[in-house]
Amino acid sequence: MKLWSLQGNSQKLDGGAMFGNAPRTLWSQWIIPDEHNRIPLACRCLLVEDLDGRNVLFETGIGAFFEPKLRERYGVQEDRHVLLDELAARGFGERDIDVVVLSHLHFDHAGGLLAAWQPDTPPRLLFPRATYLVGAAHWRRALAPHPRDRASFIPELPGLLEASGRLQLVAGAHSATLGPCVRFHVSEGHTPGLMLAEIQPAPDTGGGVLFCADLIPGVPWVHVPITMGYDRFPERLIEEKQALLDDALARGVRLFFTHDPQVALADVQRDARGRYGVTGARAQLAGVPA
Repeated sequence: MKLWSLQGNSQKLDGGAMFGNAPRTLWSQWIIPDEHNRIPLACRCLLVEDLDGRNVLFETGIGAFFEPKLRERYGVQEDRHVLLDELAARGFGERDIDVVVLSHLHFDHAGGLLAAWQPDTPPRLLFPRATYLVGAAHWRRALAPHPRDRASFIPELPGLLEASGRLQLVAGAHSATLGPCVRFHVSEGHTPGLMLAEIQPAPDTGGGVLFCADLIPGVPWVHVPITMGYDRFPERLIEEKQALLDDALARGVRLFFTHDPQVALADVQRDARGRYGVTGARAQLAGVPA
């Protein structure tokens, strides 16, 4: 098994929204905002090559499906589908992807499933051979979003996934497609049914890699009290984060960050005062053995 970190387009979003009730004087020490108070954010994906004989893509980033006006509104920095370029640069094409795992269906994590926007052209799914894995609980949310987060979903996407005939809903700790090598954890704090994938070189041995999605978007959010303004249930998220970090530290599980602009992978550590942080940070993964 080899790990590849891939960019799935990038964004600039309001720093205050990304750091919830943390004051600007604090979070601006971690990520410097621009003149519009926006901070740079990755939409990073993880490709696991030869996971039990399959090429598995964990998330697809925000992609390039937005029309120009919406691309500007949501701070998308590139007008091309960066993930496809990143895959090609590493010798992979759309048809080489066997499985796409989606932690949830918010557009900055699932938008890369769609082809780049073209005028007068309906949305179209990419990765024509892949099975698409989505958590069953989150799927129900995507079909009937709350008004608070309705704008985070792509209205056409559920119908396209169903029509593909390759959608698989995951209801437990493991999926029928990926088996014991990927263990799923479910979180409710950011969005109901968020599905965090833990890639395990050998089942139930520890030492794997956890795709943290929006439970822990990047290194600054490893600090237990720090949440996003986008989180649905911040207090619950903090409790879930604490439990996850305790478990990751105990079992030697590394954290993979989707939104951190600088760090793709890091180990968990805890200082003498019990505060969590990271060590051994890596900016990118280029065919790293799992």
